Amino acid sequence: MVICYACGAENDIEKPTRRDVCQKCGRSLKVCLNCRFYDEKAHHQCLEPQAEWVKEKDAPNFCDYFQAGSKRAEGAKPVDKATEARKKLDELFGKKG
Repeated sequence: MVICYACGAENDIEKPTRRDVCQKCGRSLKVCLNCRFYDEKAHHQCLEPQAEWVKEKDAPNFCDYFQAGSKRAEGAKPVDKATEARKKLDELFGKKG
């Protein structure tokens, strides 16, 4: 699932290509702003050290390191950070039941 950086819509696409667009607003999905490695405070605004620099962060690109992130647009439905963190820990260590 890819969450659109522009409108916050959830798109039922596992690995977007350069041609995939948001089902709600029509913006491109395979962009830096939708990637889990995007960080505006990091060098080249990317946490992946092997990724090439991309000038336009909201334009479709060819980055091989793209992974859909969980960021949402301002004003969109907020992500519960505690729930998201717990989910990631459960995935990492296996949920004990």
